[in-house]
Amino acid sequence: MIEVEHLRKWYRVHRREPGLKAALRSLLHRPYEDVKAVEDISFSIGAGERVGFLGPNGAGKTTTLKVLAGLLHPTEGRVAVGGFLPQERAREFLTQITLVMGQKQQLLWDLPPSETFALNRAIYDIPRAQYEETVAELTALLELAPLLGKPTRQLSLGERMKCELAVALLHRPKVLFLDEPTIGLDVSMQATVRTFVRAYNERFSATVILTSHYMEDVAALCPRVMVIDKGRLIFDGALPDLIRRVRPDKRVLLRLSKPVEQRDLLPLGTIISQNDAEVIIQVSQEGLQASVARALSTLPLRDLTVEDPPLEEVMRDLFAQGNAA
Repeated sequence: MIEVEHLRKWYRVHRREPGLKAALRSLLHRPYEDVKAVEDISFSIGAGERVGFLGPNGAGKTTTLKVLAGLLHPTEGRVAVGGFLPQERAREFLTQITLVMGQKQQLLWDLPPSETFALNRAIYDIPRAQYEETVAELTALLELAPLLGKPTRQLSLGERMKCELAVALLHRPKVLFLDEPTIGLDVSMQATVRTFVRAYNERFSATVILTSHYMEDVAALCPRVMVIDKGRLIFDGALPDLIRRVRPDKRVLLRLSKPVEQRDLLPLGTIISQNDAEVIIQVSQEGLQASVARALSTLPLRDLTVEDPPLEEVMRDLFAQGNAA
């Protein structure tokens, strides 16, 4: 569904020092430099895949999504989405995709969301029966009924994000570019949006590319992740493979029936946190079996759980390794 070969996107940026003299000099001579937002990345995504696109701020994630959506032209390389060249902005291409950006909006500011819904129905020429069915489904799932008649300017950020997601899916696109779609939503609604995106993907075999700084979104939705840093693709594979590559250790969560001394825990591994009722131990993959066996035989346990390190820590360590390199 998506093919990217040696994509580069550079910007030519004028930089000058502050002050009147620098401003006057820039009228006669403007020094420019090339900013490499995306630098030689290649990947392929099949129909129906859900892929997390991760990276720190300024890594090139949103730039890549804008190129895939046809909003930006690539400086070099080839990009194809559903067999179309995005920069040509063909109508058939635009009816197959949607781009939801958490920091941007397409809702009409002074009008209620229902007016934007009606406008998009006309733009995409959605059959009336399909439109009403989709609106009813989205309204029920995202709890939009109290919001559709209020002016957009009176909605909170979370309420606007729910309406943004709904209006972006009215035409039932086959490719979803989701850039921070859960920003501003409470924990409960974040879970609802994740459930909805998964259900939409499975129902319509839609391809989903998701960027998010909420790692719960990625862990819940994306079996495959691509990681970009400083414009370069540094990982493309299964999420468990990324975790094992960066942080092969395990976390052992011990729930205790009574407090224990720290000296009783030290032989198990590195203590991450400890209180009277719960202890978290970091253990190497090789020492996991022995550590669990020792805990079961020597500690007053109510429960024991073995987990991977938090994805936030995995990403932090990955980027730290890149900076060090």
